[in-house]
Amino acid sequence: MSDGWNRHRAEPVAVGEQRTTRADRRRAARQAQVKRRRRIALLSILMVFLVAVGAVLWTVRGSLFGGAAAPEDFASGQSGPEVVVHITGENNSDFAQNLVDAGVVKSVGAFNRAAGDKPISAGYYELRKTLPASEVVTMLVDPARTHRVGMLNVSPGAVLDDKRNKDNKVAPGIFSQLSAATAHTDGGVKKQTAKADFVKVASTASVADLGVPEWAAATVNRLKGDHRRIEGLIAPGVWDQIDPSGTPVAILKDLITASAKQYEAQGLLDASRTSAAKLAPYQVLVSASIVEREVNQADDYPKVARVILNRLAKNQKLEMDSTVNYTEAVTGIDVVGEQLLKKTEWNTYAKTGLPATPIGAVGIPALVATENPAPGPWLYFVTVDSQGTTLFTDDFAQHERNRQRACDTKFLTVGCTK
Repeated sequence: MSDGWNRHRAEPVAVGEQRTTRADRRRAARQAQVKRRRRIALLSILMVFLVAVGAVLWTVRGSLFGGAAAPEDFASGQSGPEVVVHITGENNSDFAQNLVDAGVVKSVGAFNRAAGDKPISAGYYELRKTLPASEVVTMLVDPARTHRVGMLNVSPGAVLDDKRNKDNKVAPGIFSQLSAATAHTDGGVKKQTAKADFVKVASTASVADLGVPEWAAATVNRLKGDHRRIEGLIAPGVWDQIDPSGTPVAILKDLITASAKQYEAQGLLDASRTSAAKLAPYQVLVSASIVEREVNQADDYPKVARVILNRLAKNQKLEMDSTVNYTEAVTGIDVVGEQLLKKTEWNTYAKTGLPATPIGAVGIPALVATENPAPGPWLYFVTVDSQGTTLFTDDFAQHERNRQRACDTKFLTVGCTK
């Protein structure tokens, strides 16, 4: 009985186990199919996106650097008339757009492909229209700067007027250099602002039109009619953004305004309050211009600045040869005789106190030294050799002995006893 019963009984089902029906299998198949279709759709969308991005990148590459098709360019040997282009911006593509707008190159892409990673400086350039991009790049990176216009290089101590030295060589003044910086050809017409035009504007224009800072305005107003009233208000440095087509007053205003900011950034306005100079800002600049011209060793600048302050404090004439030379046609000489007696706004042998204006462009080392003069009792100094050795003292008898040393070395020839 028991054996027969066991043969006909079903096998027990484990607890928790579910039987899979045919309907369940069909449902699972449909879900798998839906998932496959979704994956295929997503992959298709991704492929379309990547193709679109690739097409855009290829188009940009072709436009900027000459991809599949070379960008448009002008042919060699077909240059047009001269044109002055102001190249500005942050990168070569910006520069290229300036050139395209001026009709110099045909496309941004052609210029970028020719320029590559060559360093190109912003500024004014005299070029020609319809040039091949490669020729334009060569002109822009020319180390001789043959095609640059509107550049002025002011050295420390430079003056507005041309000066002849004792070797009979003429050193062009700032006004002559400015005139040269404006020389250019535009459409076959040669143009240049004359030196006389800068002199006239410097003499007659208002302080506002010239951009004169408030701390120099009183002197510039008082000396109206004399172009030297703006002496020292153009700082040393390379000024490479001068518009050669600009008016004389606009050019001078740009230079004076920028120079004032440069001087102020070096503490000029704070000198009378925070340093030992105890001079008004404009007086600091005037004093620094003497420091600039009296010695050629920067280490001596703070001592010369102290000599000037010590003499001013004693109401003693400065008697600096550099102030006499400033108004002379021939400079760099040992002043003597009638030269010492000339009554001018600048001759510190004939007047007490500082010259009316700076006697040249003031470099930063001379300015900083004047703002921070060295402590000391010195009242006299003399350079005794061609190496620039300068001796300082507060005793006049010692100063005479120091001066004799300069005579012995033949560095001085005037006023020597033997």
